[in-house]
Amino acid sequence: MPLNTPYADDPPTASAPGTPIRQVRFVQDAGATGSYAGRMTPRLDAFGLVVADMARSLAFYRKLGLDIPASADAEPHVEFALPGGLRLMWDTIEMVRSFEPDWSPPGGSQVSLAFRCADPAEVDSVYAEMTAAGHRTHLKPWDAPWGQRYAVLLDPDGNSVDLYAPLEPAAG
Repeated sequence: MPLNTPYADDPPTASAPGTPIRQVRFVQDAGATGSYAGRMTPRLDAFGLVVADMARSLAFYRKLGLDIPASADAEPHVEFALPGGLRLMWDTIEMVRSFEPDWSPPGGSQVSLAFRCADPAEVDSVYAEMTAAGHRTHLKPWDAPWGQRYAVLLDPDGNSVDLYAPLEPAAG
């Protein structure tokens, strides 16, 4: 696939004010080999979150659909394999301080995780379900100018958790 070729589910390109804006997605050059075109050997494998309360954090992500066993609630480090092979990892503050004693949480949200929903109605229903369960919110659902229904929750540690779905079905 040539560089900058849009995916089929990208919103249409905007040409007039108020119309959706195409998000540019960069892909590898067609002639590249390997994950990083031979320029690197490390590969992105996991995302890590540091949490104050493991059980509370895992309960939040279970509510979003991750099938994390309840036995993980008491662990200081948890890893969850996501579809496609990436892992989401959680460490308690105590775990991080076991190897970096002076560590303290940075101020404000440092990461944002995005969960794709099936359609705009699911964005609204998941947002409603999460807020009804007492989880904090940041931005209520809205139709974003880039062509997606979008909402932003906050996990128990203040990280942004985005919910989104294309406003228009993918062209098939």
